[in-house]
Amino acid sequence: MTRSEVMSRVRHKDTKPEMVIRRGLHARGFRYRLHDKKLPGRPDIVLPRWRAAVEVRGCYWHGHEGCGRMPKTRQEFWGPKIAGNRKRDARNEAALRDAGWRLLIVWECCLVGTGRWDREELLERVADWVRGGDGFAELEGSRPA
Repeated sequence: MTRSEVMSRVRHKDTKPEMVIRRGLHARGFRYRLHDKKLPGRPDIVLPRWRAAVEVRGCYWHGHEGCGRMPKTRQEFWGPKIAGNRKRDARNEAALRDAGWRLLIVWECCLVGTGRWDREELLERVADWVRGGDGFAELEGSRPA
């Protein structure tokens, strides 16, 4: 299988971490929209009733500090690519917040790897944030004490 075939199979919607968060919110009674085209960056989960959006980000693709590792091959391509993703994320975050939306970013490392959270604890934390959390928050792999 060629590299382009492999890369074409990488999902940008409905990833496993995103599905975990969606199912958890739905089980807790939340109803939401997916990838709302009217909002900057098309957030993964949009909860209009709470004016809240949830982004589930892959550590690799979004250059999460300490998690996303730089590929060993073609660094001249991947370095600018990941840096561009981070710039776009920052622009979209600012635009959402300027439009009066609250934003929660859930990093993939919360659900996979050595730093992962207990799934129910993570889902409760997300639900609590939706009900009345800060305007902007991030949940990362190393769970706070």
